[in-house]
Amino acid sequence: MKQNIRVWDLPIRLFHWLLVLCIITSFVTVKIGGNAMELHAFSGYCILTLVIFRVCWGVIGSYHARFINFVPSPQRLLQYLVGKAPGGLGHNPLGALSVLALLTTVGVQAITGLFTSDDISFEGPFAKYVSSGTVEFLTSIHYFNEKILIAVIALHLCAIFYYQKFKGEDLIKPMLIGDKEIDPSDEANCLPTNLGRASKDGGFQRGYALLLLSLIAVLVAYFVKR
Repeated sequence: MKQNIRVWDLPIRLFHWLLVLCIITSFVTVKIGGNAMELHAFSGYCILTLVIFRVCWGVIGSYHARFINFVPSPQRLLQYLVGKAPGGLGHNPLGALSVLALLTTVGVQAITGLFTSDDISFEGPFAKYVSSGTVEFLTSIHYFNEKILIAVIALHLCAIFYYQKFKGEDLIKPMLIGDKEIDPSDEANCLPTNLGRASKDGGFQRGYALLLLSLIAVLVAYFVKR
């Protein structure tokens, strides 16, 4: 008999889809340029807020959202790659590395964006606090990291397609509804400790996440508007 387990809580799901929306907005607005750069900057602040929230939620959030519960040790990663270790309910070891890569590249993009300048009409809110040489250096990182971010996103999308097409595992549906359907025949592919650990997703958990996100948003807004 199949069972449904709450893997992704509402805060994680909203984080994921809001991040997707903000990244798309950032890519579109930077290509348009001009007045759209104001929206580009706002989107960047939102991304920074979301990334900080995800890092915090990865420490104090629900079970499957915590880094300690899905980031693999080198030994477990190797065992998974040779087929000697199960993947897990949430992120498998390769998926965990993908998450870390995305958070890192998106975080670098958001942070360096605070110091960028196009020498025409746009200047990041922190550019005035550093030397022109530092602004030039961080701006170059911002432009170069965009290519890395595109590659990481492309790899992420390819992995989703691969698991859907060749392994019959839908990674999108659980990120929409939160639950993952486990067939008894699939239990061997999950860590035994994960099968009995659903992520908490009640009113208290969601309210706590909203409070945390709001606090981070206020702090980010305070510092970028100084």
